[in-house]
Amino acid sequence: MRGNITYIIIITLMGCGNPSASNRVIVVQPMGSIKPELANNVHAAIKVIHPHTVLRPPCPIPQQAWYAPRNRYRADSIIAWLHRRTGPDTITIGLTDKDISTTKGQVADWGVMGLGYRPGNACMVSTFRLSKSKTKSQFYKVALHELGHTAGLPHCPDTNCYMRDAEGGNPLDTETGFCYKCKTYMKGKGWLMK
Repeated sequence: MRGNITYIIIITLMGCGNPSASNRVIVVQPMGSIKPELANNVHAAIKVIHPHTVLRPPCPIPQQAWYAPRNRYRADSIIAWLHRRTGPDTITIGLTDKDISTTKGQVADWGVMGLGYRPGNACMVSTFRLSKSKTKSQFYKVALHELGHTAGLPHCPDTNCYMRDAEGGNPLDTETGFCYKCKTYMKGKGWLMK
C-alpha cells in the first residue's frame, strides 16, 4: 500500500510532463573557472523574480565543446550538452568566464555573450565579452536575456530592453529592464516582475 501511495505522489508531482511555467525550476550551473561570487550573484538575483531557482556546484565545460581553431568553446555544443541533462520541468543556465561562440548567418564562428534555445530548456552566458568594471550587472542582464529566449521571447526592437540584439557589440549599459511587452510576456510565464 505504501508503495502505491508513493507512486501516486510521484505521478502527481510530475504533472503528466506538462509543468506550469511558474513551477519550472531554474538550475544555475557554474562551469569551468567562473568566480563563485559571480555565480552566487546571478543565482540570488534570478531567485528574486523566479523563486524556484537553485545553484549547482561547478562542473567542467564539456571537452567536446572546445573549438581549437579559435581557441574557445562552442556555446551551441555546451547548451546541447546541458539540454540532454535537463528535465522537462527545468531550465539550466550555464555560466562561464570563457570565450564562447556559435554560427551566425554566414559566419561559422561568431563570438557571443550568451546563447539560448528559443523556446527551450538550456542556455549559456559568459563574462568574456563584458565590461571588466561592470561585469556583475552586465552578467545578470545577459542571463535574463538568455532566460527570456528559453521562455520563447525573440529579440526586441526596444533599445532599452534586455531582449535587444547585441548585434556584435556590448549595449548592456543602455538596457534598463524588460520593455512592457516583454515583461508582460514573462509575467504570463510565471515570473515575478514589477
